Amino acid sequence: MEMAVSEQFLNQKQLARRWGLSPRTLERWRWQGRGPDYLKLVGRVSYRLRDIEAFEAAQFRASGSASALAAAVTRSPAPSGLRPP
Repeated sequence: MEMAVSEQFLNQKQLARRWGLSPRTLERWRWQGRGPDYLKLVGRVSYRLRDIEAFEAAQFRASGSASALAAAVTRSPAPSGLRPP
C-alpha cells in the first residue's frame, strides 16, 4: 500500500459526521468487514479520502423504477409482428 505525503485522511468522527452515522456504526462495520478500507496505527483509525470516495461511488444504484423497466424490457417477448423469422 503506497501513500502520498499529501494524501487526505478522515478520522472516525469526521467520517461519521460526513455520512450522518454514529461512530459506533463505523466500528461495527470494521468488525464485520464492511465499509471503506481503513488504516490503523497506534490505536487510531483513519480513512483515506480516496477510499471513502471509492466506497461512496460503489454504493450508487439505479432507481427502482429504472431497474424494473430494464428487467421488463429484457424479459418481455417482442410483439408477434416484430419477431424475426
